[in-house]
Order: sequence, then C-alpha cells, then structure tokens
Amino acid sequence: MIGRLRGTLLDKQPPWLVIDVAGVGYELEASMNTLVALPAPGEVVQLYTHLAVREDAHLLYGFAREQERSLFRALIKVNGVGPKLALAILSGMEEEQFIRCVMDDDIKALTRLPGVGKKTAERLIIEMRDRFPQWTRATLDGIPGQATSTRPTEANAMVDAEAALVSLGYKPTEASRMLSGLGDELSTEALIKAALARKLAG
Repeated sequence: MIGRLRGTLLDKQPPWLVIDVAGVGYELEASMNTLVALPAPGEVVQLYTHLAVREDAHLLYGFAREQERSLFRALIKVNGVGPKLALAILSGMEEEQFIRCVMDDDIKALTRLPGVGKKTAERLIIEMRDRFPQWTRATLDGIPGQATSTRPTEANAMVDAEAALVSLGYKPTEASRMLSGLGDELSTEALIKAALARKLAG
C-alpha cells in the first residue's frame, strides 16, 4: 500500500497530477480542494495517498490533508459511493462543510453535488453521521505554499476548467453555466473552485 508521496510536482491538469519521486512519475487523481492547495509545478509537495486496486487498473488518489483522505475512505464505504463520486463530493465542499451538512441533515446542500440525488444524500447522512466525532476538532492544515503557476490564456483556463467539471460528473451545459461570468484573471484551479462554490450556494 502506498500511503504517502513526497516529490517534485511535474504537472497538474485537473483532476490529474504527476509527482516525480526519485525518478518515478506517479500519476494521481485528486480533489479540486487539493489541487488548489498545491504550489506551482517544479515545487516539492507531499500528499497522503490511497491506492485502489481493480482488475483492470491500480488507481492512486492524492490528498493535501490526512483528514481529507480519511473522509474519502469513509465515503467509499457507503453503499453506492465509489471513488469518482467521493472525489466529486470532496471537490464540491470542504471536509468541515460536508460534516456540517451530515450533522444538520442538510439534504438540499448535498444534492447540489454532482451525482448526489436525494436517496444518496439520505444514505450519506444515515451512514456517515456516527463517523465524525473524532474529526470535528481536527486541525485542517493544508500543504504549505500557494498555487503560483503562470496563468494560461483565459480561453485555455476556461476550457480546462469546464473539462474538469465534466470529469466530476457535471453535464457540459451545466459546467458552462457554472463558469459563466467568472473573472478573467483566474487560473484553471481558481475557476473550478469558484464554480463549485457558486453551485453549492445555489
């Protein structure tokens, strides 16, 4: 089991990133919250990881915080929630936001996430409620450093952001609507984060 990686960030194309560890390039899939927390390519990063072994592939997922990984692992134990939906949930809201939604029975907020219908939201609340007491006071320390990569052209940033939202489960028309009117100077990661925040706010 690969539990943590420390190396040089080679590339990040949401929701994917590549880390060079002693000459070996590890490809990981990560939530948008983790991707936004990462520094620019070329910087050293450390991520907590989860390895999912399937018949046809070994998939590695990366997380900026150990609590985010713990929540991911708890989510994929819920009936009907796989790694893709778990990442979409983690991309759509911070861990503490999700915990509050579960504790407050906020089905409406959960159903704004891609792939989460009313029944799934109800199942998440029922199955996850008893798993949070030990997490609610945890320190949410992200990876040091801010993302400072050179901003691509506005058009490319919008295209990449829309593709990332579609990969999370949003329909192309919905992803386009979520991005409509957002700032001209935003990076791909910032566009995604702003679009997800807009969706969550309703």
